[in-house]
Amino acid sequence: MGVQFGTRIPRKDISFEDLAGKKIAIDFSNAIYQFLASIRQRDGTPLMDSKGRITSHLMGIFTRTINLLEKGLKPCYVFDGEPPEIKRKTIEERREHKLKAAEKYHEASELGLIEEMSKFAKQALHTREEMFEESKQLILALGVPVVQAPSEAEAQAAFMCENDDVYAVGSQDYDSLLFGAKRLVQNLTLSEKRKLPSGGFVYIKPELIELQEVLEELNIDHDQLIVMAILIGTDYNPGGVKGIGPKKALELVRKEKNPEVIFKHLNPDFDWHEIFETFKRIPIKKDYKLEWHDVDEEKVKKLLVDEHDFSEERVNNILAKLKKAKEQRKQASLSSFF
Repeated sequence: MGVQFGTRIPRKDISFEDLAGKKIAIDFSNAIYQFLASIRQRDGTPLMDSKGRITSHLMGIFTRTINLLEKGLKPCYVFDGEPPEIKRKTIEERREHKLKAAEKYHEASELGLIEEMSKFAKQALHTREEMFEESKQLILALGVPVVQAPSEAEAQAAFMCENDDVYAVGSQDYDSLLFGAKRLVQNLTLSEKRKLPSGGFVYIKPELIELQEVLEELNIDHDQLIVMAILIGTDYNPGGVKGIGPKKALELVRKEKNPEVIFKHLNPDFDWHEIFETFKRIPIKKDYKLEWHDVDEEKVKKLLVDEHDFSEERVNNILAKLKKAKEQRKQASLSSFF
């Protein structure tokens, strides 16, 4: 879930054209859960192959990555490593929540309650190790680099952005800002509209959030932003300090810059020092390589069509769109040269 800053974070709408040619480090965990939650049948059942293996994530990776490449972006995917010990409690709580949701899904299924099934199926979604391995295979076959983080993917992606090896981090969560990312891009989705719980739709565009602009707008420094997040609640202390939301947290860090004073007065039931140090000194990998290549169509089809029963015609059509887009950019480049 990440920290919930609400509307306190300044952002601006951008277009995919604004991101053309730019390298974007995408938090894979954030992406795979989006795919598993959204690419489902009406009753919440994920897409599966003839052997009953889930393929929603592969469909999501294939279509979104091709879409980003088609628009001229240079995505790379960053995978999570070992979570910090401080996150273990959160992971266990999420696991228990998913088990309860799975029970409710089965109850709804027995009663034939389609909408209830869909709701609880999304809450109960889970990943398996083989999903991550075959996802890496597909991403690499698409010519896109993969970076394996030693710990949190968003921390690794933030370092890559801070180091100017990528333009921005691509994620729906704000955590990369806490890890020091210069820029965060949200809404790197295929759809231009999102369904609301009410049944209506809201149109969406990519949004750019720049760390320096955030700090200037809020009139705080980066350490204060981290303290503000801890007060609201992070993955390392869900719920934060009881009774404190974004507005109150901002007031506190502006009024008192020394977090020792703030937390001594609030007396929270967690060790804020440990959380703060996790954001500041989490392990990252420095010897990564970012190299983009042409799509290996043979490997893509072997994984999607031969192994997981994707329609060969549909795969060919999607790959053809990328070829066409690349050819058009090449011709446009030649035209501008002359």
